[in-house]
Amino acid sequence: MTAGPAIRVLVADDHPVVREGLRALVSLGTDLEVIGEASNGLEAVSKAVFHRPDVALIDLRMPGLHGHGVVSAIRSQAPDVRVVVVSSFSGEEDVYQALRAGANGYLLKDSSREELLECIRRVHAGAAYISPAAAKRLTARLGGSELTPREQDVLRLIVAGCTNKEIGTRLKVAEGTVKAHVNRILQKLDASSRTQAITEAVKRGLVRLYEP
Repeated sequence: MTAGPAIRVLVADDHPVVREGLRALVSLGTDLEVIGEASNGLEAVSKAVFHRPDVALIDLRMPGLHGHGVVSAIRSQAPDVRVVVVSSFSGEEDVYQALRAGANGYLLKDSSREELLECIRRVHAGAAYISPAAAKRLTARLGGSELTPREQDVLRLIVAGCTNKEIGTRLKVAEGTVKAHVNRILQKLDASSRTQAITEAVKRGLVRLYEP
């Protein structure tokens, strides 16, 4: 790499081993420098605003503030900071929502050292970078039909195991209305059953069976 000021990097992940690994990998780049670490979402925003790193590596799932919220807050409070989401989640909704929040890059945690360093450099140079696997998911997301907020509510209750009657009671709507929502969800997810819809929704990152 050409000589010049090092690219200043902030690493944010709630797992100490992951943070240590990212720090070690970033430090392999002679043109890169880790200037801070954060173990939760609120700390990530605070340190990004205070330190003003060139690039912030942000985990998607952290306590305190969800990854999408972290991205949005950093982009709002420190717009000069470039943000790369580094996540184990490759679901199309994860990628879509991260970019929608303002992320400049999306990288999977199983990416190679070379890809990580290349991503940081590209994003710092002003380009966007999306891991090939994540880009494939994003293409599928953009080409599909988006669930409405109400359909998302119904889907979450389906995943929770609720019947149409129970969903209607919780959402204060008629059971027939719930059935119509369920039918549209199945159509949009190209599913023939509630079980298949749940499987597809989890695969796409629309819902989680649990929150890590």
